[in-house]
Amino acid sequence: MYQEKKIAVVVPAYKEEVLIERTLFSIPDFVDRVYAVDDASPDRTGILIDAYAQKDSKIIPIHHSLNKGVGGAIVSGYKQALEDGMDIVTVMAGDNQMDPTFLPELLDPVVKGEVDYSVGNRLINEKFRQGMSKWRFVGNSVLTLLTKIASGYWQLMDPQNGYTAISRRALETITLDAIYPRYGYCNDLLVWLNTFGFRVRNVPHPARYGIERSKIKYSSYIVRLSWLLFNAFFWRLKTKYVLLSFHPLVFFYLFGFFFSFLGFLFGIYAMYFKFLLKNEIFVPAVVSVILFALGVQFILFAMLFDMQEENNGTWY
Repeated sequence: MYQEKKIAVVVPAYKEEVLIERTLFSIPDFVDRVYAVDDASPDRTGILIDAYAQKDSKIIPIHHSLNKGVGGAIVSGYKQALEDGMDIVTVMAGDNQMDPTFLPELLDPVVKGEVDYSVGNRLINEKFRQGMSKWRFVGNSVLTLLTKIASGYWQLMDPQNGYTAISRRALETITLDAIYPRYGYCNDLLVWLNTFGFRVRNVPHPARYGIERSKIKYSSYIVRLSWLLFNAFFWRLKTKYVLLSFHPLVFFYLFGFFFSFLGFLFGIYAMYFKFLLKNEIFVPAVVSVILFALGVQFILFAMLFDMQEENNGTWY
């Protein structure tokens, strides 16, 4: 136990035969259960997990017959942790990228009841993100901004970081089976947590890269996740601010989108008015700018209200 709390670690693993044993060996002794999830790996990952479990009784192997994705693997671990009565569940990838010495720092805010979810932050300074490629940093920065908007956690950085800790209360509240099962699960999970008013905190820690290689194809990942976050944003607005309670920021967003789109249409009409009809562009151009600026102003006010809601704390 850790400060009188039962701690579990979920280790999602796919094609990790080189590093899975090193990862399991590195997990601190205070951890009560380790759910090592073999996500239908075609290599020896599952065999190595089973062999290690014979030597360490706290290792609980979970095998998927079909590949469910990293999010699906983590959800399997979450479910088993709930059945076993764990108080806090953390995630450490099977590629040994997550330094176990920082696990107490990740756990402390959740153990103390200050937050229900803590997530690592590698982007806070240049030193901490050493070893991260520029392309990966740029991609993370873009997705961080999109996740802030979609999730409503405006103070959060590095939401793609899989090094996390979550309370039992949060896991019992959200619908685990509805979480996006592949890369992007952590962004989707944040949307669920914010919808039900849970507090989240970043915990700075340095990135640790070794011989592992990222399985993410960023060219398609960014596009796919952007679409996921777009849909998740509207789902959160509907669920949190319409169904579970009501907040006028919904009207601000609606007016903002309406006037912004109307301004965009007037801009197209201004081009048509000028270049095809050969008329003066001044009046339609001014109307277009005014409408678009009005829409942006409404959206910014809505975001401001959303930020204030983040600071109000847990209400569920």
